[in-house]
Amino acid sequence: MPVEAGRTVALAELLDALPPDLARQALTHASWVGSRADSYERLAFLGDVVLSLAISTDLVPRLEGTGAGRLTKVRAQAVAQAACAEVARELGLPERLSSIDVVAGGQSAQTLIASERVLASICESVIGAAYLANGYDAVAPAIVAAFSEQVEDALLNSVDFKSSLQERLARRAELVAYRIESEQGPPHQRSFVAIAEVDGSEIGRGEGRSKKVAEQAAAARALDYLDKRRS
Repeated sequence: MPVEAGRTVALAELLDALPPDLARQALTHASWVGSRADSYERLAFLGDVVLSLAISTDLVPRLEGTGAGRLTKVRAQAVAQAACAEVARELGLPERLSSIDVVAGGQSAQTLIASERVLASICESVIGAAYLANGYDAVAPAIVAAFSEQVEDALLNSVDFKSSLQERLARRAELVAYRIESEQGPPHQRSFVAIAEVDGSEIGRGEGRSKKVAEQAAAARALDYLDKRRS
């Protein structure tokens, strides 16, 4: 069994503990069974919803004050096909697929492993299966941990709020400065609060698991503040 990345351990443990029939279905391609209903597709449908809910629930308090549009963009990037395929690889799902005896005439495991779309669907099916076996309260923290890197990347790179804020203020001959007001938590779970200021006055405040994420969140709040002041 491959060694999973630390953040995917909890989800991998839920996968290992699945009832045999459910575990088998979560990794079964439609070409390996007589009925598509016996493949992973229905579980992937369910897992997609559970994944979206878990990440949304994590994002809302972290991005307090952010509009629904921005929340939607961050979530969409964090749970996109590429992101799910990354988590699938970290879970060792390609190795699990390779160990399955494929029925004659079915798609080869190697062909499926090479498909980002398939890996993403199997990642969602594993989440769906874990939800059915354990319930939302058990699977949600495992999902948030498994996708933590994808979420952080989406927060940093989906929209460069700092650049947008700088450009907006430049048109008014103003400059923004950032300062870290506080940091807390152990090294592996650090939380930072950043303040965006213009001429010493706070115009935005944000929190994140790194200084960069906190500053981006502060810039996003500042943009919201400027939009409201203009309206």
